[in-house]
Formats: sequence, structure tokens, C-alpha cells
Amino acid sequence: MSKPAVILAPVLALAGITASTAAQAADSPTLEEIIVTANFRDTTLMETIGSVSVISQDTITDRAAQHLEDILNAVPNVTWASGASRSRFVQIRGIGDLEQYYDPKYYPSVGMRLDNMELGDSVNAGMLFDVSQVEVLRGPQGTRYGASGHAGMINIISNAPTDTFEGEFSGGVGNYDSYNAGMVLSGPLGDTVQGRLAVQQNRSDGYIENENLDKDDTNNFDELTTRGRLQWSPTDTAHYELGLLYFDADNGHDPWSIENNRNTWSDQPGKDKQEVLAATTSGTWQLADTLTLEANVSYIDMDMHQRYDGDWVSDAFCTLYTCSGGHETAQEIFDRDRERLVADLQLLGGDDSLSAGAGRYVVGLYANDGSENLDYHYPSLWYGDSSSNSDYDTDRYAIYGEYEYAVTDQLTLVAGVRLERVEDNYRDSNGFRSANNDNLWNGKLSARYSVNDDTMVYATVARSAKPGGINTTATANQPFMSPAFQDFTQGKLSFDDESLLNTEIGIKTEQFDQRLALSAAVFYTHRSNAQLENWMWDDAAGLWIGYLDSTSDADNYGLELESSFALNSYVVLYANIGLLHAEVDSVETFDLDQWQFIDKDNRDQAKSPKYQYNVGTRVMFSDAWSGHIEVEGRGDSYYGYYHDGKLDSYDLLNASLHWQHDNIGVTLWGRNLTDKDFAVHGLYFGNDPRDDYGAYQNETFTQLGEPRTYGIELTYAF
Repeated sequence: MSKPAVILAPVLALAGITASTAAQAADSPTLEEIIVTANFRDTTLMETIGSVSVISQDTITDRAAQHLEDILNAVPNVTWASGASRSRFVQIRGIGDLEQYYDPKYYPSVGMRLDNMELGDSVNAGMLFDVSQVEVLRGPQGTRYGASGHAGMINIISNAPTDTFEGEFSGGVGNYDSYNAGMVLSGPLGDTVQGRLAVQQNRSDGYIENENLDKDDTNNFDELTTRGRLQWSPTDTAHYELGLLYFDADNGHDPWSIENNRNTWSDQPGKDKQEVLAATTSGTWQLADTLTLEANVSYIDMDMHQRYDGDWVSDAFCTLYTCSGGHETAQEIFDRDRERLVADLQLLGGDDSLSAGAGRYVVGLYANDGSENLDYHYPSLWYGDSSSNSDYDTDRYAIYGEYEYAVTDQLTLVAGVRLERVEDNYRDSNGFRSANNDNLWNGKLSARYSVNDDTMVYATVARSAKPGGINTTATANQPFMSPAFQDFTQGKLSFDDESLLNTEIGIKTEQFDQRLALSAAVFYTHRSNAQLENWMWDDAAGLWIGYLDSTSDADNYGLELESSFALNSYVVLYANIGLLHAEVDSVETFDLDQWQFIDKDNRDQAKSPKYQYNVGTRVMFSDAWSGHIEVEGRGDSYYGYYHDGKLDSYDLLNASLHWQHDNIGVTLWGRNLTDKDFAVHGLYFGNDPRDDYGAYQNETFTQLGEPRTYGIELTYAF
């Protein structure tokens, strides 16, 4: 069968089963109602305009997911790029950053929030211990989040404090010497105060064998997550909350192999450290029956250290093989210190639910003050030691509003706009300075029509904008480039604002006594001045330069389908499908295959597989035993524009078995059970020094994803 047929077969089978069993089992359970919290007001998933996926705590448990990257494959048209120990960059519908080495990226196209904290591109901190659900909003979220939600938003919600005392101890072990241990305490601290504390340590040796050092933990995970939440309701009309996060990762960074496998030869394996201290405080005041004021202030301090072995090999490797030029000792070292202070004030008026002729509104003010200091070091035997220091300050201010009006009991119209001012200043030790000011606007027009109590259709047009800036690395190195590259970069030292215009229609329905939940959306997104990540290698000058190119437009369109069906009291089937076509009009690049400057017309965008799928079933065998099995996969995709290398398609098999008795739970789990090798990131250049292999010829190097992993998780609740 062809790939599309394989993907669509489970969906067709599900439709057939649905039709044949519609009259079965009156005692079959209805599917649980899902609440989406990422918009201005909490709404049910059925009422939410837009393509939204909500990953529940059950899914997190089924997959034994420790980090956000362990669940994103289950979401249609969402991909992620690594380039570090964890997936730091997320793409939605083909739009999103791919990696970070030099230039500041304060505005990732896909944002991440945790309990009202804007974590931005610090996705390393996206741990899933004690998380109730993860919401993935596809498409521009500019009215609500501005530049932070340019292509979409990931919203992580941890479990809230409880009115009664409860707690949980948890732990697990797995292959690759993996283990985790966690504790949760929750309950009242007074008549009007509740608190919750969650702490977990997660460790693993990782999946790399370092042949040179004879170690199996040079790409390890060592992550401590601590979260605290405090809620206080002194009156019926006032509610306050304090949230705290401390995340400390001391992970290894030794992912790149000359042989494109999980055996490395580096003599200076790197590190990927991140320490995050964040606090958020919020207040909600009921000013009148139909008027509410909400305020949120958060502060985040992040220290990030990343380094890696520059040539990936060692003296031992060059003794075993003949290496051109011997063994280089270079490292690249990045130390970043980031701070961000965010304030958001909202006035919400009108009723929570709308009837014909009624309306409701939101008016808000937003401010974001951020800074990043980068210390860069490149100690090298061949090229000498080089270093630089830079400071990047950003300020964002916005005023926004949204209005909903119920034309009839069935038809509701929504209009929203956000005006945003962005200012940034950059300076470095090389004497380079830049300052930019941008005025951006975001907006949306939507219509929601309730066909009946069980079916809703919607249509929406949304615009979002992302600020432009200076390609600092290219600008700083431009005087040292060879003449051809100086000419090429003359128009690429800065990049323009990118805007998205997204048109989308969708349907959400519940059928067969709410045992079937189905949502589908088709979309078309036009990217004006698409900010595309690109690289160039100036061989004559010995410079490897990354930059953002905004000289082309791009078009992205596709389909997303999610379905879940309670076949009976014991079996639930689900299928999630994403189809995507993402194409750049024309991008000029120095192609390392053809060794010349060329225009690539109608080129697929990087990290944009044409299909993704996740299909499976959950089965309740008895009151104590349950299990799940699923298959997920995606098509191949380019990972750059300066060559034609691709990441291959792949299909993965996951399964789990769960036993629950009173307050004790045990989960046996496995991911990638067929032990499929698949790539999550790629590089293309000459880095193999072996003469008999064609020393330093350009070739694809891939960072491999998780191999077969399995383990057991235990929980004890009290």
C-alpha cells in the first residue's frame, strides 16, 4: 500500500466501526468534556474557534512522557527540532525556528507558556511531571499573544491546589539506566488558602556510546523540576495566585557521530545546561456581575550553557584512521543569561455565555521587558582562540481588544485587534551596534455557527506579525568574507517583519450519544517576508555563517483531523492526521552541492513533512487493568535550504499496560518498540577527516531520536 493509504486506512476503519456500532451498548460512556484555558476565557473544546489539540494527563501517563518532546508526535502538523539535548524549537504547520547558535532569537514563531509564565524558546524546561494537560493552538494567535504566538502557542497547565489534603509519591526505572523520582503535596493551608508543591528528579545515561572515552553517559539527562502554586480567595469577588518554577538541567551534549549512528569519538563531549527561576503572580477581581479585572505579572531568569566538540573526533580516532591535518581541538561554547519581566492587564465585560443580541468584550494592556547577554568562545588549535560578548535588550508594548456578538442563538461573530510596539538594542564586543523599532498589528475575524447542540462549524481569518532585525553574525563577519559572499550578503544583513495571513474553516462534532468526538480543519496561510533560516559556507574565508532571509514569500496549506470514539465501555479508538504543503516562492542560497549561488523556486519549507499521523486504542480489560497501543509517523522533509538533504520518513510503535488498585498504580511502557532509527535534526557540511573516506567532503549528519525505550512507573497516592 502507498503511504497515504496506510495512513488513511485507520481513519476509514474507524468510520466503518462507528457506523456499525452506533446502536450498541446504551451503557457506553460518553467522552470527557475538555476545557481549553489558553484563550481570553475558558471554553469547552467544542466551543473554541480554531484548530486546537488538548493532550490529557492520561496520554502523558500512557506514553510515560517526561518532556514535551515525548508527546508532540501525537499532535497533527506539529514538529520539533533538537540541536540540543532536548527539543528547544517547535514548528507548527511548517512555521518555526530550527536551531540557535549565534543570533538572538527573542521571538520564536511558536511560543510556550506554563501556568501564565512566558517561557518563550526555553522549551528545555517543558517537563510534564504533575501536568494536567497540554494545549496546542495551531495558527496565528496574534490577538491574544502578539509576536509570542506568531504561528501558534503551546500552553502547559499543571495540576491546581486541592481543597483537601492529598499527595503522591512516584518513581520509575527504564533501560539506559533511566530513573525518576517525584513527590506531590497539595491541600489547604487555611480557610481561604490552598497550596501545591511538586518536585521531580529525572535522570538517564542517554543513548550515546562514546568510543573514545569508553562511556555511555556523555549525552545524559539530569533534570530537576520544582513547581509551587499558592491560591488565595479572601472574598467571593477576589482571587489571587502565586506560581513558582525552578528547573535545573545538567544534561550532556554529545549527539553527533561521524558514522551517523549512536557511537561518537569526541574527546571533549559537551554540555547542555539550563537553570530557570521563574515566578508569576496574578489577581482576579469581580468588579460587577458582568465585569472582571485580571492582572498577571511574571519574572523569568534563565542561565543557559551549551558547548560541544567542534570536530567530533579525537587522537584515538585519528590513530585508527588516517585523518587529513590531524586532530583539531576546537569547541564552541555559548553562555546565555536571559531575564524577562512581563505584565498583562485585562478587563473582561459581558456574560460568560451568549444568547441572541448579547455581547462580551476584552480590553488589555501588555508590557514585556527582556534582556540577553551572550558570552561566546571558540578555542581552536587550528584557528586560535576567539571570543565575543553581546547584549540584546528588547521591549514590547501592546494594547489589544476582542469583541464577541451573538447575532442569533446559533451564530456568533468575533473581531479582535492588537497593536504592538517592539524596540530592541544590540551591541557586542566587536563594536557592532544596532537599534530597531517596529509597529506591528495583529487581528482576526471569526464566525462560529452551532448547527445543533452537538455540532459547530467555524470560519476565521487571522493576521499576525513578527518583528524584523539584524543578522548580527553575518554583519559582524561581512568585512572578512570573500568578495562574492560580500556581494551576496549585501541585501541580507537585516531581515524584514514577517506577517502571516491565515484563513481556516473547521467543524467540531460529537455524535452517537457523545461517544464520538471529531474535529477537522482546513487552512491556507500566506507568509509575507517569510523569515527563513539559512546557512552559507565561505570556503575562501573559512567562515560558516547563519542568517535569516526574508526576501521571499511562502504558502502553507493543509488539513488537520482528530477523532476519538468510545466503541463501548471498554474500548476507545483514536486517530489524529495532519496533511501539509509548505512551499517557498524562491530563495537564493549558496548551494553546497552545486558550489554556487542559485535560486531555489517553489522549494518545500524545512521541517515540513507532507503528512503526520497518530492512531491507536485504549482498552479497559477490567476494573484494575488497562492498556494502550498506537502507531505514529511522518513523511520526509528538508532540514535546510543550502543543500537538498532530507530527514527520512519514519513510523513508530508505542504501547503501555496499566494496573490500578486503590491508591497504587503501576505502568509498564515502551516507546519505539521496533527500535527504528529516525532523525530529529540534520547538518550538511564536510566534517569527516578520514582520507580514505574522501576527507571533508560534504555529507549529511543526523541527530538521532530516541531508540527503543521501556520501563516501569509506580505511583502511590494518599
